This record gives sequence, C-alpha cells and structure tokens, in this order.
Amino acid sequence: MGSLAKQSATASAVSLDEIRSYWDRQPCNIKHSPRRVGTKEYFDEVEARRYLVEPHIPRFAQFERWAGKRVLEIGCGIATDGVNFARAGALYTAVDLSPASLQIAKRRFAVYGLKGRFLEGNAERLGEIVGAGGFDLIYSFGVIHCTPDQRAVVAEARKLIAAEGELRIMVYARNSWKAIMIEAGLDQPEAQGGCPLATLYTPEMVGELFAGLFALAAIEQTHIFPYAIEPYRRHEYVLEPWFAAMPQEMLKALSRRLGWHYLIVGRPI
Repeated sequence: MGSLAKQSATASAVSLDEIRSYWDRQPCNIKHSPRRVGTKEYFDEVEARRYLVEPHIPRFAQFERWAGKRVLEIGCGIATDGVNFARAGALYTAVDLSPASLQIAKRRFAVYGLKGRFLEGNAERLGEIVGAGGFDLIYSFGVIHCTPDQRAVVAEARKLIAAEGELRIMVYARNSWKAIMIEAGLDQPEAQGGCPLATLYTPEMVGELFAGLFALAAIEQTHIFPYAIEPYRRHEYVLEPWFAAMPQEMLKALSRRLGWHYLIVGRPI
C-alpha cells in the first residue's frame, strides 16, 4: 500500500460532517479584517492581508491568463481568489462543502458586482455537483488535503477538465518548517485549532495523487510564515527574531526546501 493510500485509510475515519462543521465555525481567512464581515472595506482588507502574507498566490493562480476561460475552483472559501479570477474576466464556478463560506463568497461577488456560480457539495462527487465539464482551469488552493478521499477529487477533476486544460492545486508539504513545528507541539495546521484533517504531502504522494490522471507539469515548494503570531492576530506584522535576522535570500532558499506549500500544476493525460 502506497503512502497516499495509507493516509487515505486513516483519513476515511474523518466524516464530512466534521470537516463541514469545522469550516462553518471559522471560514478560512475570516479574521483577516476586524471590519464588519460583508462590507466592501472588510473584503478589501481580507484581500490585502491574504496576498501580503502569501504573495505567491497571484503568481501561481495567474488570474489574468484566464480571461474569457472557464474556471472551476474546488473549495472557494470566502472567494478571495475567486473575486480575482472573475475580475480578470474568467467564467467562474466554485464548489465548497461549507455553506457558511459560500454565503460570504456570494455576498462578496454581489458587493463587487461580479458574476459567478456557487455550488455547495462534496468535491469527491464533483461531477454530480457541477454537471458539464470542459473547464480550462481547475484550481484548488489548500483544500484537497482536507477531504477524506483526495484521489477521488482529482479523478473527478479529470472528468471535468478540457483536453488542453490545467489543474493547479496547493497541498501542504510534509518536509517543511511548519510540519516540524507541529510535531514539536509549537504550531497547528490551520489558524483555528482542532482541524479534523490536513494530509501532509511528499513529492511521491503527489505522484500517486496524479497517477494515470494528470501529468505533473510543475511542482514548487514555498512559503514559510515569518510573523510572530500574537502581533499578527492584532494585524501587526512583526517578524520572528530568527527570521528578522535572516537575509531575505536565505529565507527564500529555506522556503524552497522547507516551505509549507507545494504549488502543483497538472495536465490531463
């Protein structure tokens, strides 16, 4: 049994209800602004904070590239990336398990006068939820590792993608600074505690995830979160002293080997 299969066997003990309830309690990035949730000022601050602390996202998503193209996002959360796909002119569809997240995502699109299709459901049964395929891009940032049958999500994505389309996903890296801190009891996978499932990947596991479905076109490791947590919660950006003392080039080199995020591009076989 391969390493991904072993992880899937363990993950199968986690129910979708647990996962849904977890993300309904605190949708991803919901605390990125202290302003009233649902206002334009709130959404503007959420976006600014997300891309300040994760500047690799716009580079990876390549929002402008998908103008006029069909984009499907698996796990949109509160739709920070979704808004940027739609602004750039993409024909945007989103699927999420969390109704609380979808409610905010829909509000966000309404605030900015953008069009999108939002569907609630389990990405392991993506085709049943979405219907017709032919998507030029299927995108999922930090989501697939949180569902029990991760291979099923990728298999469903394969059914829905256009012949010349791309799958762009981010999953968490096992060989990472953050994983070391988690194992030492000094960190946790998500901002809120008690995350029911977050599979950590090796490159070999990525190969198993894609096998027979997508050719691996690119994989990049990046992102070490450098800020002290307590000031960060107050929206103050204070580097941890060991990162403050580190030249930026050194931190970048460390991120390439010990980053928390694998940025992965696949093309359908």
